[in-house]
Amino acid sequence: MLYNLIAIHDTTHGGFFNLFHYLTFRSGGACLTAFVISLVFGRPFIAQLKRIQREGQPIRTLGPERHILEKAGTPTMGGMLILIALFASTLLWADLTNGFVWAVMFVTAAFGAVGFADDYLKLSKRNTKGVSKRARLGSEFAASLIAGYWMESLMPPELRNMVAFPFVKDFLLPLGFAFPLFAMVTMTGFGNAVNFTDGLDGLAIVPVVIAALVFALIAYLVGNRVFADYLQLHLVPGTGELGVFCAALIGAGLGFLWFNATPADVFMGDTGSLSLGGALGAIAVAVKHELVLCIVGGLFVVETLSVVIQVFWYKRTKRRVFLMAPLHHHFEKKGWQEPKIVIRFWIVSILLGLAGLATLKLR
Repeated sequence: MLYNLIAIHDTTHGGFFNLFHYLTFRSGGACLTAFVISLVFGRPFIAQLKRIQREGQPIRTLGPERHILEKAGTPTMGGMLILIALFASTLLWADLTNGFVWAVMFVTAAFGAVGFADDYLKLSKRNTKGVSKRARLGSEFAASLIAGYWMESLMPPELRNMVAFPFVKDFLLPLGFAFPLFAMVTMTGFGNAVNFTDGLDGLAIVPVVIAALVFALIAYLVGNRVFADYLQLHLVPGTGELGVFCAALIGAGLGFLWFNATPADVFMGDTGSLSLGGALGAIAVAVKHELVLCIVGGLFVVETLSVVIQVFWYKRTKRRVFLMAPLHHHFEKKGWQEPKIVIRFWIVSILLGLAGLATLKLR
């Protein structure tokens, strides 16, 4: 909004206001703004959640035993705090004429709405079922399919319906009419992958912040003709503005971590995990780095695969591969303390983020 107001009313003056034309300045402003909003409103927001949710988030009886004792009574739906900070900061600092920004915000809001409905039903019915799987996936598929068509229309003709590969600079796989379906699977898949990962205090939010940091850089490079040509990346004009959104996500995520670190004062719930995963998937589709997201977000992929493998193998043999799925619960069952699991998973996420950045030069 600030960018658009200055573009309209300040066409002749330079100086300080000229800074608003720089993505780096606005990205820094977005990150700081989102962080401050989270910190300022976090404590009263959590207090209000505690008043409404007197018994806190329902804890699965099949989960680790200590969760029932240690985490009972902790409020959920903290993802609303992330979304408030994220959207307020993005609307303030981003170029609101940019279609990619609106498409990514649409996916984030739609997935957040599905997560909110799921959290609300769990709280109101005092169980862990929430929205039915069919309704949940159907809503996510519909929203991500719309966004896939939307972003496809914003891309240059030579990249439309194409999938890029991280280590092969000249090869593009044409998907034709199937591209929106590919985009749909990417967004929905990562929305639910982050949801699987969100099981311990601070576990999901830091890998999300790391992925957002990597994709803030990717969006800036892919949207800049000079850097895209130098690094032999596929230029997608307009996607640089997603760097502002990613920066706002980083600030909102770090602000939420202030209250979500062990022992957590609040959980993000499905409201947060679905929306954040969907946002990462949408950004990856916009900048043509869907497969790189599988590297940067490799922790989410592994957590999801652990669930798939566990379910598949148990149905076939009635035996378990892991002591419990998702994977972080397996390590809990082995006796690892929660902080050790979380920090080690963070380290893995940092390494995967660096691996994702390495693909930019190797292309």
